[in-house]
Amino acid sequence: MKGRAVLQICLLIAVSLFIVSAVSAEEYGALKGVKSAKAIFDFRIGDPKSAVLHMDLIHQTYKSLAAMKKQPSFVVDFIGPSVKLVSKNRSAFSPEDQKALDQLSGTITAMAKDGIKFELCMVAAKVFNVDPASLLPEIKAVGNGWISEIGYQARGYSLVPAY
Repeated sequence: MKGRAVLQICLLIAVSLFIVSAVSAEEYGALKGVKSAKAIFDFRIGDPKSAVLHMDLIHQTYKSLAAMKKQPSFVVDFIGPSVKLVSKNRSAFSPEDQKALDQLSGTITAMAKDGIKFELCMVAAKVFNVDPASLLPEIKAVGNGWISEIGYQARGYSLVPAY
């Protein structure tokens, strides 16, 4: 009897999740008729804990759009103080912040596996003394992040600020 109750609960949860995901796909009137969702995130957050929360939200947004069959294509462009967060050189960060940076690195790895691309503005890297050789392996350095953002927007990507 106990096993059957567990099975019923699991089935109820599965059906509930299916209903919730079906409803959530319809709740966004702005997506009606949209077949693909392309976004470039202008990521400037310099605080490790805040960056983790925002990066998780970007990843969840990507997954939600994929579940709605909207073919997401995302790029995260690190600009400003955020460039310090994606360097393997963490000596300037507290032990607590270093734990957050470990989370951020893991999230970036997972996002890259899902197909999300990452770029980093070398103008900002120079301003914040970030060595390009110290960047996480998923991140591609570009000369000027704004030029990259202009290019993505010209190709139909929506600019999403993450400050």
